[in-house]
Formats: sequence, C-alpha cells, structure tokens
Amino acid sequence: MILDPATTRFIEQVAALPAEKLAVIFDESLDLWVPAGRAASGAIKISAAKNSELDHDVRAVLRPRAAELDAYATGLHSDATGATVIAARAVQTRATLAVEHYDVLVAPFISAGIEVPPHPAQS
Repeated sequence: MILDPATTRFIEQVAALPAEKLAVIFDESLDLWVPAGRAASGAIKISAAKNSELDHDVRAVLRPRAAELDAYATGLHSDATGATVIAARAVQTRATLAVEHYDVLVAPFISAGIEVPPHPAQS
C-alpha cells in the first residue's frame, strides 16, 4: 500500500520541524483534544493496512530524533509521534472526514507552518 502523496509530504514536513515547534504542536493538540479532538479522531475511518503503514512511516522519521526530542522535553518523542499519527490519519482520509473534524486535527500543524492540503469541500 502507498499513502497518498499529500500524506507523505505532510509526514516529511513534520519530521523536519525543530523540537520547539513539535512541543507547541503537541500542546495545542492537547488543548483541542477535550473540546473536539477526541470526536474528530474517532470519526477517522482508515483501513488497518493504511493505518499500519502510516504509523510505521511516522515512527520511522521521528525515531532517529528520539534522544533530541526527549532532551528538549521529557516524553516529547512519544507525544510528537502520537499527535503526528493522528493528524496524518486526518490528511490521508480528508475526503471522508467532516470539514470541522479535519480542521481541528490539522490546526496545530498549520499554526506551526506545515502545508496541509485543504479539505476537498474547501477547495
């Protein structure tokens, strides 16, 4: 299976972010989790195979930075991985995700300067 090019590009952009930006993304994602993020994440419908590939790709690009990220903030490697996997799922499934769900999951990444493809309903 191959992830769509926009999802691959999203993951590559996140991997290049400095630790400070990844920490901000995680904090913003956490702030959005209770009001809307949990429901948005639950609305994502993705095959097990695509989810596994996506999870693998995110972990592969962030694993080499584990020591650097955790030196910046304890647990940041795990936090950044989790937030990125959820947002990458949203990017991958954007055509089947409600606009409001998509927006809440990618908003912290957009704030950090990541180019995120628009939701098809917003194009």
